[in-house]
Amino acid sequence: MAKIVTQMQHAQDRLRRLVLDMELGPGERLTERGVEVLLGVSRTSVRTALFRLEAEGLVCREGRGWMVPPIDLEEIAELCIYGEVLELEALRLAPAVIAADDITTAENLLQSIVPTTSPEDLDEAGRDFHLWIAGLSGNRFICQGVEDAMTRLRRARWLDNNPSHHGWDEHRRIVAALKNGERHDAMALTKAHLTETRHNLLAALQRSRRSLRARGALVLPA
Repeated sequence: MAKIVTQMQHAQDRLRRLVLDMELGPGERLTERGVEVLLGVSRTSVRTALFRLEAEGLVCREGRGWMVPPIDLEEIAELCIYGEVLELEALRLAPAVIAADDITTAENLLQSIVPTTSPEDLDEAGRDFHLWIAGLSGNRFICQGVEDAMTRLRRARWLDNNPSHHGWDEHRRIVAALKNGERHDAMALTKAHLTETRHNLLAALQRSRRSLRARGALVLPA
């Protein structure tokens, strides 16, 4: 049983990485048999991996088969704005004084980011930070909304994933403001950070459209 679970996890992790690294490009069609041969695992493991990645928005159904969804610039812009609205509301609902344990959790998370941090760990840390902000609201629906937005944005954010990116310093300034009880400053910093992130991400994707299309990737305009 443990071997089967390990094989399923391997299939899921490997397939996710192929999609995120654009080795399986946006718009590319997949079959269970083709993925089975590509990964060298059982059909059951492939099917489980596809279902799980469908929940993450990394693959979708295409008739009787599967497809890597196109990169939709309009959807990405809308998701970024949606996440921004939720995170700002989370900070508005947060306690006037954030618990010391919560601040420590965020500080430890940000201290873990070093030049050698892997893309997978950067991706996870970025997701965890935004979920941390959502969690300050104490509202499970805000948390779920932010988690859903981060999941659907994962592939786009992967293209702009770097431990030296100044966004990590912005995260640290947000936490420092909350630690000092400066909620309005933290909200202003968060809004500026999310707005700049959205503009930079869309600009990067726009610049990459030609090269992505040259590789056969399907990119939908905003």
